[in-house]
Amino acid sequence: MYFFRTHGDFTPVCTTEFIAFSKAYKYFENLNAELLGLSIDSNSSHLAWIYEIYCKTGIKVPFPVIADRSGEIARKYGMISSSVSNTETVRNVYIIDPNGIIKLILVYPLNVGRFIPEILRVIQALQVSETDNAVIPANWVPCNPIIMRPPQTMEVLLERAEALRENKDGFSWYLRFFNAKNCENRF
Repeated sequence: MYFFRTHGDFTPVCTTEFIAFSKAYKYFENLNAELLGLSIDSNSSHLAWIYEIYCKTGIKVPFPVIADRSGEIARKYGMISSSVSNTETVRNVYIIDPNGIIKLILVYPLNVGRFIPEILRVIQALQVSETDNAVIPANWVPCNPIIMRPPQTMEVLLERAEALRENKDGFSWYLRFFNAKNCENRF
């Protein structure tokens, strides 16, 4: 699941984000990720805003938007930044796994919109890491090599060191690369 909070309906940056998320919706679907928006405004305001986006662009917002009028959800998730305001939210992004565990939190300042390709990349990286029991290197893009988890025993360390000498597939016994089982760039 991917969960994000908007600063408010009818605000410029949030409008561009809703358009961008709507355009990228099929990519989130391909990753089995559900989008969920959260805003401090009312359901009526959400409907009017989503309708205006549709009237001006022809884009239908395909994901639900929850009204958090009291800010209760925002406070529980730490979306209120006291250094910014006691009531205004920052642009938080939460990636939550199917077990309800928060895997990633991105916090954008009020004046900078979210970067959808990075969010999609991180979702795919989390999925690849889990399915391949691996870790993901810096600047990874889908279908690039991933990293073997560090060895936990001396026996495995020695096996990896020997395999590294033969395969030349890494930097050292603790940093060896391999290709994901199912290489597929889904965005």
